[in-house]
Amino acid sequence: MIAWPRAEGSVVGMAVERCDPAVLESVARPEVHLAVWRRSLPAALGWLAALDWEAIDDLDLVTPIDAVDVAVAEGLAEAGYPAGLQGEALTDEIVGHARRFAALQGLAAVSLRLEVIETDACRKFHADYVAARLLTTLVGSGTQWIHGVEAPDTPIRCLRTGDVGIFKGRLAVEQPVILHRSPPIERSGETRLLLAINPAPEPHA
Repeated sequence: MIAWPRAEGSVVGMAVERCDPAVLESVARPEVHLAVWRRSLPAALGWLAALDWEAIDDLDLVTPIDAVDVAVAEGLAEAGYPAGLQGEALTDEIVGHARRFAALQGLAAVSLRLEVIETDACRKFHADYVAARLLTTLVGSGTQWIHGVEAPDTPIRCLRTGDVGIFKGRLAVEQPVILHRSPPIERSGETRLLLAINPAPEPHA
């Protein structure tokens, strides 16, 4: 286990990393603001990097967790992803993360986005207005993160392609200690494929 503690006034935040999916459970601890499952991208998803991104739409859906497998499979087909073994492998990847996240957060439904990114999407380091967010980059550079306030000398760390991180958001911690952003790739020619999973929004009364 690798952990970096950081104090911000009276707040102590920690990032925990391990090559074991069980590490994601540690995000339930008050002092852990980021849990990272270090892993390589599954070999069954190696084909993703060769996709024609012009033919692919973003996937953006909200689904009950007990229907997530059907919702994801149908959504991927509508977004232009291939069928067959490739489509099944991508569905299994997304559904597995969604179910794990829902179990850890005690959720009946999740909001899920699979996004093709070719610009500097979120330029500034920030914490999201959610209780928690799962992020994993399936193609391209991973999400960048820092401890504390953004400053010129703040060390910037990166998730690798395939890594899975659960970041606590502003609805879970009063003073977020770990901030994140998309890596700056504009004008580099790089394309990223990012999966983000959030708690589903509360239904309106």
